[in-house]
Amino acid sequence: LDRGRVVSIEEKPRRPKSDYAVTGLYLYDARVFDVIRTLKPSTRGELEITDVNNWYLARGELWCEVLEGWWSDAGTFASLHRAGNLVARTGANRVDGPATRLPPGAPARGSRRPRTARKPR
Repeated sequence: LDRGRVVSIEEKPRRPKSDYAVTGLYLYDARVFDVIRTLKPSTRGELEITDVNNWYLARGELWCEVLEGWWSDAGTFASLHRAGNLVARTGANRVDGPATRLPPGAPARGSRRPRTARKPR
């Protein structure tokens, strides 16, 4: 990052250029499907999401948000277990507050189907 602007992305670098990590939260426009069709497998034999991100970066259309807090790898069973324990211990999965909770029977305004926020029976 340079003053909040993404300048490069590397997939699993041996020697990272910064302390930042891509945590895997992506939002794309519909062009992403055309981009994916042009990708070639990497040396690992996989299509890399970093190649998609670099396509947008090359066009000046890649933005990022720096999130505060912690991140944990979950790419192996052991690291997934550690991450789950960390979430349970810290309460990181709590969704509280007036902006995120609806009382039972609250109308769901603006939804496509007029319903209330009720638990399925």
